[in-house]
Amino acid sequence: MGHSFEEAGISQILTIGEVARRSGVAVSTLHFYETKGLISSFRTEGNQRRYARDVLRRIAFVRVAQKVGIALTDIGKALDTLPNDAAPTRMDWERLSLGWRDQLDMRLQQLQMLRDTLDDCIGCGCLSIDRCKLRNPLDTLAKAGAGPRLLWLATDDPTEE
Repeated sequence: MGHSFEEAGISQILTIGEVARRSGVAVSTLHFYETKGLISSFRTEGNQRRYARDVLRRIAFVRVAQKVGIALTDIGKALDTLPNDAAPTRMDWERLSLGWRDQLDMRLQQLQMLRDTLDDCIGCGCLSIDRCKLRNPLDTLAKAGAGPRLLWLATDDPTEE
C-alpha cells in the first residue's frame, strides 16, 4: 500500500482511447466536453491528444452531475472553481452539490407534480382535458412561451444547455 502510480507501472498520461475506455464515454463525448471547457488535454509532437489521469475523476464528476439533471453550463461553472490540474475531491463534490440542492429539490417537486397528474395530462398545454390539474384555460400561458409552462414554473428555461 502507499505505492505511487509510477511504482505500480501505471502511466499518469492517457490517450483519448484509454480515457474513453476507462470513463465509459465515447471519444466524441470527450471532444464535446473539451470544447465546453469541462476537461482539457495537451498535444504530443504528433498532434495527438493526451490527458492527465485526473481527467477520469473530472469526467465522472460531469457524468454524475448530468445524471441528476444538472445542466452542462452549471457543471462548467462549478468546475471553473476548481484547479485545472487536479481531480475534484469529495469535499469539492459536497460543496458544489450543496449549491445545487435547491435546484434539485425544485425538480423533485416538478417530477412529483407530473407523476401525480400524468394519468390526465402530461402538461402539454392541451385545452381538451377538462379535469387536468395543469389545465390552461383559454390558452393564457401561450404568452409565456411554448411547452408545459406550469411544469417549468419558477425554473430556468429547460431548453437552455
